[in-house]
Amino acid sequence: MAEKYYTEALVDALRQEMLRDESVVVMGLDIKPSIWGTTRGLYAEFGPQRFISTPVCEGSYTMAGIGAAMTGLRPVVELLFSEYACLAAEPIANVAGMWPYVSNGGYKIPMVVQTFAGARGHGAYAHSQSTQAIFLNTPGIKMVIPSTPADAKGLLASAIRDDSPVLIYHSRLLLTMTGEVPEGEHLVPIGKGVVRKPGKDATVVSFGNMLYRSLEAAARLEKEGISAEVIDLRTIIPLDEELIATSMEKTSRLVIVEDGRKRGGIGSEVAAVVSEKYFDLLDAPILRVAALNTAVPFSAPLEKAHFPQVEDIMAAVKKTLE
Repeated sequence: MAEKYYTEALVDALRQEMLRDESVVVMGLDIKPSIWGTTRGLYAEFGPQRFISTPVCEGSYTMAGIGAAMTGLRPVVELLFSEYACLAAEPIANVAGMWPYVSNGGYKIPMVVQTFAGARGHGAYAHSQSTQAIFLNTPGIKMVIPSTPADAKGLLASAIRDDSPVLIYHSRLLLTMTGEVPEGEHLVPIGKGVVRKPGKDATVVSFGNMLYRSLEAAARLEKEGISAEVIDLRTIIPLDEELIATSMEKTSRLVIVEDGRKRGGIGSEVAAVVSEKYFDLLDAPILRVAALNTAVPFSAPLEKAHFPQVEDIMAAVKKTLE
């Protein structure tokens, strides 16, 4: 396996799928120069018929992607900033997610919407938010959040092949990370998480950039004699409940870590599912570690205070053990 940047892994996935299937097209803002590097070099290779540069109108070109999917194409729609997924929420929630039902199976919507979320340093309210939870209540869609370059490639490829609309959220802080990425065809199943660190005292569930803070917290807790198991969800919808339950059978304690806001967040949904279905496995209250319910500040110290830190995760794990 080659060592590659996260963004290079996404380019690999797109090239893999575009060579395999001529119905795969890409559309979005600035995909020709590729500001994030996620489509670098592909415009020259595949041309303007399959790489469609759009105006600055996220709702409109997301709807165009839905129309393309209805005609048999497999569009990958790129939204540069997850904040602007709010502008595309109407077509995603009311059309992409609903029309297979509304049409009684007459239409499939095999499209991918990929966007970029979380802090990146001084991004403030418009370029630092994690908006995944907005779509938790939307039926008919899937949602994945990769944490490694290999998973970025494998999940994007699986999403392109899926017949449902799939939202992919990439953590902005991970775009420059490197890791081993399989050459050739590589698929990661949607709906399956993975244990990144085994443990026996508490289960820590996370995803995206917060996975690495969770792993650091677990490593520091290990030095204090506390063994935390760290799960990378990878997929938010559908949730890998079985993996979480299997871990909790060992630990009986659960901490959920995310960089989205705490109120109504992904942690809230995971906690509700566990409380309803696996309450008998719990020996302590479920704890959520998440961002504050405020706008993301521009100031670097205030931005740090807004998002969960390693110390916050450690404190939560220790509290479940009290």
